[in-house]
Amino acid sequence: MGNEERAKPKFIVLLGAPGAGKGTQAAYLEERLGIPHISSGDLFRENLRNETELGRLARAYMDRGELVPDEVTIAMVKERLAQPDCAGGAILDGFPRTIAQAQALEAILAEKGQRVGIVPYIKVSDEVLLARLAGRWTCRQCEAIYHELFSPPKVAGRCDVCGGELYQRADDTPETQRRRIEVYFQQTTPLIEYYRRQGLLVEIDGEQSVEQVRADLLAAIQQADC
Repeated sequence: MGNEERAKPKFIVLLGAPGAGKGTQAAYLEERLGIPHISSGDLFRENLRNETELGRLARAYMDRGELVPDEVTIAMVKERLAQPDCAGGAILDGFPRTIAQAQALEAILAEKGQRVGIVPYIKVSDEVLLARLAGRWTCRQCEAIYHELFSPPKVAGRCDVCGGELYQRADDTPETQRRRIEVYFQQTTPLIEYYRRQGLLVEIDGEQSVEQVRADLLAAIQQADC
């Protein structure tokens, strides 16, 4: 991108269900736009691993079997966005998850005279998400991983490497993944509609090739006033 395109900070909230390919696209956008990809999961793990003040606070809730309150997560995001590499913007992935978190993000950015410029939503049907997520099989002996659609074994049910039996882990079964998808949409649908009402949501067809999704994302961001 040219200097003119880089000059204005770009704050992007990337939405998409598990299996939509959000991580792959976020990594591409980070490199292409020159702004950091901030994954809420990575941010959380980093704070726990480094035993920061916020990490220790989060762990105290977790050790008691309680949910980490919004204000702790919001504080982690605020601290991260204050770092120098976010001066040109950031790609937010996994945060916000709720309208309350979206409003908190707006307040954080408003303090710096900034705002969310676009919310690309990588849209994939439940059926395709399930096919992508629930097709993984693992070898009992050498733990090689296969996928029914993307990397099937040469012989059904048998590992190409050692001939071991393939099985599905509990978290890879269709039932578990279907529930995972349901929970995502229960939690995120209000947020999708919130951003739609603000005129920030841009739907991207996530059932296209990785390259076409990438091209559509980039085109939408370039067209947006962000």
